[in-house]
Amino acid sequence: MITFTVNGQEQQFEGDPGMPLLWYLRDVRGLTGTKFGCGEALCGACTVHADGAPIRSCQTTVGDLAGIAITTIEGLSPDGMHPVQVAWRDLNVAQCGYCQAGQIMSAAALLKDTPHPTDTDINDAMSGNICRCATYPRIRAAIKRAAASRTAPGKSAAQGAAVKGSADK
Repeated sequence: MITFTVNGQEQQFEGDPGMPLLWYLRDVRGLTGTKFGCGEALCGACTVHADGAPIRSCQTTVGDLAGIAITTIEGLSPDGMHPVQVAWRDLNVAQCGYCQAGQIMSAAALLKDTPHPTDTDINDAMSGNICRCATYPRIRAAIKRAAASRTAPGKSAAQGAAVKGSADK
């Protein structure tokens, strides 16, 4: 039996330990926010967090998860108010939206470890997430807005950006 958590809930799995985490999340748990993209860990559509670090769920097996805390897009923020999610909405980042959950999970992990990322930090962290619609300028802007909002606790991303902008003058 493999024991791990998904979005804070303990899971006990007795099935095939070779099952990809992506299929466990989507087919067993019904958490369909995580998407299947390439199936080769190259596009990032299936990105989730394992103990806070971004991983590709298409290439991670359930057998690798003993004692690990998995967070999906559904668990990032129960009300969808994580600063990255707010910035994504504020800037209308999504176009077709297919890659967005993976993009948001990678961006959230970046900001957790690097609260004020440079363009190079963003490029490095997001390089494994492919957007077929090429919304990369909006993705970068949203990450910067989310970073700015985190410097102003209790404010929305837009309010935080305004507060940070006024503080910079």
